[in-house]
Amino acid sequence: MGSDRRELLNLDLEVAVQLRLRRVTIRDAERAAGRARALADPTRLMLAVALGKAEELCVCDLAWIAERSQNLVSHHLRALRVEGLVRSRRAGKMVMYALTEEGAALVDVVLGSPEAVTRERSRSGLSENERTVVPRAARFVRATGSASAA
Repeated sequence: MGSDRRELLNLDLEVAVQLRLRRVTIRDAERAAGRARALADPTRLMLAVALGKAEELCVCDLAWIAERSQNLVSHHLRALRVEGLVRSRRAGKMVMYALTEEGAALVDVVLGSPEAVTRERSRSGLSENERTVVPRAARFVRATGSASAA
């Protein structure tokens, strides 16, 4: 199995070569997988969402919001910080936590927010019609709280 020589069936070789040349590196894939794993835990996702709705919060506030112990919240915040999704700063005896831009973007994608869909589609080279429909749908969802008629 160590050989690169394989029989290719039903494969567009030109497309396959281009995809192989542009594939994600192992390092980038491992980093992305780590960030995804960090938000795969319900408590960590809950904490990240709370941080996304406030500028900064301390462990005691987050513990109260999440209805979890301060020790558990600290543990989860450490995991989020290691993956670059949360940053911290010391304010006297307290440590304040905030969601990073990368963390906010990933939370949006995980939750499937209309803003994340709009951002992602604008990067993907959609037609002019598609570019206007998506933001209208996002505004509708924000205004009504429902995606059913969008």
